[in-house]
Amino acid sequence: MRILIEEHQYEAAAVKDVLEGIDALENVNGLVSLNYVGYFYNTRLQDCVFILPKVLLEDKDHQELVFGRYKPEDIINIDSHNPLTQQERDFIYEFSVWIYRAICVFRNDKDTDSSIVYHKKIIEAGRGHRKLTNTFLDILLALIQFNKDNQNFFFFVLRNLHSGFNKINWTKTIAHTQAVVQDNTAVYINPVNKRRQINFDEELLVIFFSILNYIGDHYGFAKNINVNFSLITGKQFENYLKGYGKTRLLQIKYKYFSDKALKLWNLCFAFFDSARQVRTNAQQKEYLLVKNFNIVFEAIIDNLVGDPRSEIPAGLKDQDDGKRIDHLYTYQSLTTRGEDKPVYYIGDSKYYKRGNEVGRNSVYKQFTYARNVIQWNLDLFLDENSNDEDWKADKKKFGSSIGKLRDEQTEGYNIIPNFFISATLDKDLSYKDDIRLTEKNNKCFSSSQFKNRLFDRDTLLICHYDVNFLYVVALYARNNHLQKAAWKEKVRRMFRDQIQKMLEEQYDFYAITAKEGVSAVSYIEDHFQQLLGKIFTPYPDRGMQKYYSVALDNNPEYAEENASLLAQLESSFYVAKCVDANGDTQMDKDPKTLLPEVEPMAVYANPGNFLTYHYLEKYADKQILIGCYHDQAHLDWILGKNDRGTLIYNIRLGKNRQGGQSELSMNKRTVSFVVLYEYGKESENRYRVFRVHHHAVMTKDRIIRAWYPSTPHSDKYFCYVFDEEVSLGKLELNKLISEERISQMGNFVDGAPIFKTGEEMLKYRR
Repeated sequence: MRILIEEHQYEAAAVKDVLEGIDALENVNGLVSLNYVGYFYNTRLQDCVFILPKVLLEDKDHQELVFGRYKPEDIINIDSHNPLTQQERDFIYEFSVWIYRAICVFRNDKDTDSSIVYHKKIIEAGRGHRKLTNTFLDILLALIQFNKDNQNFFFFVLRNLHSGFNKINWTKTIAHTQAVVQDNTAVYINPVNKRRQINFDEELLVIFFSILNYIGDHYGFAKNINVNFSLITGKQFENYLKGYGKTRLLQIKYKYFSDKALKLWNLCFAFFDSARQVRTNAQQKEYLLVKNFNIVFEAIIDNLVGDPRSEIPAGLKDQDDGKRIDHLYTYQSLTTRGEDKPVYYIGDSKYYKRGNEVGRNSVYKQFTYARNVIQWNLDLFLDENSNDEDWKADKKKFGSSIGKLRDEQTEGYNIIPNFFISATLDKDLSYKDDIRLTEKNNKCFSSSQFKNRLFDRDTLLICHYDVNFLYVVALYARNNHLQKAAWKEKVRRMFRDQIQKMLEEQYDFYAITAKEGVSAVSYIEDHFQQLLGKIFTPYPDRGMQKYYSVALDNNPEYAEENASLLAQLESSFYVAKCVDANGDTQMDKDPKTLLPEVEPMAVYANPGNFLTYHYLEKYADKQILIGCYHDQAHLDWILGKNDRGTLIYNIRLGKNRQGGQSELSMNKRTVSFVVLYEYGKESENRYRVFRVHHHAVMTKDRIIRAWYPSTPHSDKYFCYVFDEEVSLGKLELNKLISEERISQMGNFVDGAPIFKTGEEMLKYRR
């Protein structure tokens, strides 16, 4: 067996014979490197060549060394005298099997680029042209191929094994048992059956199928066991692997005479003995190679960590600036423990030689990914790109399941988790599950426009993890869906916990809620600049009581600024530091366990004697809306008993709804005031007038989240946001509505909005 390492530069003369038949070009310095990983059979040397991943290389003293100890040139021929220990030899034999299996799984995955895989028929066991097989992989493939080709042989043996079994032995029955004579007929009560002896053909089959069962479980090969033997498994099979298998096969070796049985014995013995003496057919060129193994490693990590591409929005698969994210998945936000809507986690896999640091370009690119994800999220909720078909599909499929990154009230942004994951080699060459923060100098990266603003769209962070390359390759190659799903959940939880830990070391987190008689909305608006980027609303509400999270950088240079801000907040809010029972920072601590329950203040309108008076004559060409509210609960919602604490009035959109309006026509209107009366009580001539600040369109889902007091009956609502209650003088509103009902001659809809200009309203002023 020959060993080469991906991308290592060999002297062309040293590997000329080994590379025969492989496309490898020599550079001007007489060096050759291979951009392949995999396996091929060299017909000239009559030996197989494995090209192993460059992750086995480590740079030491400006030299690339395998396992950090050997020059790649010194271990090309693994069977000749070379410095490898027996453990390292055994590792390479087994590792070659995992690489083969990983490439096979990659090739069969419909979501991967299989064009980078080069494959020709793999070796089969047999006679004819022969070569001395010296790889563990050859033995496994030969065992699997034998099972495929010899189903008739197995059933022939089984039929012969059971023929005549359990028939009565009349000679022994008559000689050794007594008969009962009845009606001149002898009846034998205890006949003697033919007894079954140890059958060595059956034992060989049991050993063979036990081997297939083991390599299926251990390496992920298809088992295809079609016989119902009691197989050797668990601890018993481990004893066979430790030497008993070879011993038992030697004991029964001379019981076989047919070619098939002898061939099967040889295969089983080679497996246990690792003798690499099986002769296999080598009449044609055989290979399984993959070019650009970094693509395979990316596919491995994406399969084990990310969401399937079919579950990722089109706008994020391939971003508008041409970038393509390696790994993307939705998971619980960093800021809460509740059942909130998930956010996207962004990952990038790094396939380097051991010890290489992440470059500046990679960091910059990863921050760009995050900015693109934020913009996509904003577009999704702000109805941008509404004419794009991909956007429409994303909106329909993901709009209700993805959390909104920007909080409209505080204008804070949720944190986008971002990570690198790079391959490393376990120092003991173990396949153990090992993933952790990297041991490299740069474990975390951050970028921000403004300091001490965690909840800002320009504050971005990346954590860097190392994963045991051997473990993930084996897990991927085994292709066991339950094992992969369990590891995926474990790793996602670990990423979240460790990114949280990093933030908790840098920031102090506080939960706050407004005190009795304090409007949180008004306070945040009045102190917007001091709070911008420091405050966010990640927590679920308790009824109408709202909770906010405040994050402050604990660097001493911000101590005075943070102390001043907390002192201001404590005058209007209950403030509690988010810590666990040990006093350690816990950013997703439930605020309900830290803060008292408070009856929130609703922003009710001013009493009538303090209202600002507006003369209709000044608004002669402006429009005034006359609308209704249904009951006291509806009025309370309008007057601020909503999730924003703002004055707001909603109108149904859609001509197919009773009283519904056209969105196009509503957008064209310039409404300066809204006059509201109670539905069904317009004859009492009681009303309230509000000045319009701006308008917006709200979806049914958003209206519900705004604590609307009844079930919404329309998909969209046109909403007017008021800045204050005012007076337009004394109006005969009952007369206006009565005349409108008569003028529309049966088309009038009770409660439907009525639009009048200021000039038209003068007619109804007393």
